[in-house]
Amino acid sequence: MSAELWNRQAVELAAMIAAGEVSSREVVDAHLDRIAAVNGELNAVTHEMADSARAAADAADAAPEPTGPLHGVPFTIKENIDLVGAPTTHGVAAFAEQMPTESAVTTQRIIDAGGVPIGRTNMPEFGLRVSTDNTFRGLTRNPWHHDRTAGGSSGGEGSAIATGMSPLGLGNDIGGSIRNPAICNGVVGLKPGFGRIPRVSALDPQDPGISAQLMAVEGPLARSIGDLRVAFEVLAGRHPRDPRVLDAPVDGPPLPKRAAVVRSAGSSAVSTWALAGVDAAAAALEEKGWELTEIELPELDLVAEVWGQLLSFDIGQNLPVLSMVMGQVEVGVLEALLAENATIERPIQQAFVERLRLQRVWTELFDRFGAVLAPGWLQPPFEHGADVAQGQQVGILETYLPTIVPANVLGYPVVAMTTAEHDALPTSVQIYADHGREDHALTVAAEIEAVTGVRTAVSPVWS
Repeated sequence: MSAELWNRQAVELAAMIAAGEVSSREVVDAHLDRIAAVNGELNAVTHEMADSARAAADAADAAPEPTGPLHGVPFTIKENIDLVGAPTTHGVAAFAEQMPTESAVTTQRIIDAGGVPIGRTNMPEFGLRVSTDNTFRGLTRNPWHHDRTAGGSSGGEGSAIATGMSPLGLGNDIGGSIRNPAICNGVVGLKPGFGRIPRVSALDPQDPGISAQLMAVEGPLARSIGDLRVAFEVLAGRHPRDPRVLDAPVDGPPLPKRAAVVRSAGSSAVSTWALAGVDAAAAALEEKGWELTEIELPELDLVAEVWGQLLSFDIGQNLPVLSMVMGQVEVGVLEALLAENATIERPIQQAFVERLRLQRVWTELFDRFGAVLAPGWLQPPFEHGADVAQGQQVGILETYLPTIVPANVLGYPVVAMTTAEHDALPTSVQIYADHGREDHALTVAAEIEAVTGVRTAVSPVWS
């Protein structure tokens, strides 16, 4: 049985362990074996924790009863999320020995729910690329096609979960960094709304800049919507280390089976690959009896521009320090972004005014439709290095991310999920919902998944 345990979902594994069908030690060993089998090709897991994971699994097996809904289940953590006993490197060699004194709230909540940390996963330097590569840890590959990006910045998580090295992972998202890897690798990811899941660090700087305060969140990646829902229930809620987060019901009142469908992206082209993912999701909901209306997302070009302006404000403040530890290629990406946004005449104060106005306009959508189905990436995963090619550093964001960044700058929850395959690559849809309605986005996603199915785990394909 152990040979197939790496292909099981997190909640399924927890149930098997609780029922005594398998031990946590067997589950952990199966995933460690899977890491040994495929990680050499993918470079997704950068810091394996075999000894501590086996010890935690043995403790779980010795417990008189399950400690939570993820009892005995291994999980992985992105390298910029604190875990006591492992360095928080941010993908930078200068921080190779930076050891936190306290785990992140998200990490600790998964552990308290019974999860067993099994490894850390790769990311670009400081999470500031949409592809996962750095001079410290190296390049993470996409298991569907070795020449294509695994996405970023939680690309190690996406690649690891897609191939069965881990059933559940923790990432973060300021410009799609949970959803980009979910889209590229054929898994699912939840970018929660603002103020739902604590995001803190035990390492300086503990208090991030304004764009990160407003737009960056932590959230889970998995292979199934059911696992995302359980992870969200574990992760959500108030903690004194993050005063922005309030206790609020995880579930809201049921909403009508009515949703909007988006097949355009402002002035940006939408590929047939991207539309295939949206169309598969729409067909699934129609099969389930949903009423669908095709719309265009309001002022999408302006939304993306405001996102870039707010992000650039913080980057401009921090670039002198970042340049001391980042590679020249990565610094070039940031300089290109700053140069692009320097041409915007809107004062930064006015950008915050526009942000609130746009939130008001978008919230009206959710009063009408409850949920919005939108493309994920607008084009298929690009070849390695395309995001840092001279002259493409900003253009690739405009080509790929217009329907990604509204969730960040406007603060909405969104689920990214694979719904089909097109040209031998997974393709996806995003499900946007109103503030505080992660539960509804997950409900819609579960309806879609019931028809389209779970697309991973897969074995790496080199073609």
